[in-house]
Amino acid sequence: MKMEEIRKRYGGEWVLIEYTTLDEQLRVCEGEVIAHSANKDEIYRQLLNTRGKDVAIEYLGQVPEDLAVML
Repeated sequence: MKMEEIRKRYGGEWVLIEYTTLDEQLRVCEGEVIAHSANKDEIYRQLLNTRGKDVAIEYLGQVPEDLAVML
C-alpha cells in the first residue's frame, strides 16, 4: 500500500509498517501496515513481534505546536 493510502486510512493514529520502498530521505513510500492504534504503547508492544523485518513507526496525526519532537 502506498504511504498516501496509509495516511488516508489511518489518519490520527500510530502505525507500524513493514516497508518495501523508501525514498532518498529514508521516508516510507510503500509497505504493509502490521498494526495501527491511537495508543503509541500498543504499537511498541507489537514492535516486539517484528524481529528481522524492515519496519517503521509513523504517527499520522497532527503534532501539537507546544510539543517538541526529537528524531
